[in-house]
Amino acid sequence: MDGYLGSYATLGLLLAAGVVVFVGAFGANRLLRPANPAEPAGKRLTYESGVDPVGGDWAQAKIRYYVYAYLYVLFAVEAVFLFPWAVVFDRPGFGVVTAVEMAVFVAVLALGIAYAWRKKILTWT
Repeated sequence: MDGYLGSYATLGLLLAAGVVVFVGAFGANRLLRPANPAEPAGKRLTYESGVDPVGGDWAQAKIRYYVYAYLYVLFAVEAVFLFPWAVVFDRPGFGVVTAVEMAVFVAVLALGIAYAWRKKILTWT
């Protein structure tokens, strides 16, 4: 379709085809599904790794686990910054400057891990 309104007509046909596929899929689902599906015993019970649930459904988690997860995400994201540095480090004229910048960056990371170590956050109890 050519002209100013041709692109709008193409978009309209594409949207109409999408609606037809959507309605057709849900219509086929309604026609092919069982009228009264079976409810086996225990179908709506909570699934806990193949073990029958025992006790209540509320449990506390120690904050230490969240701290470990936070530290992992923090250092994983910081590690992502090493890849662009490695690309820039290869370019001529950036060798010493980028090496100093990365030394400062790694020093800040080392200070963070030393702080966590000194506060005994990284000790597993």
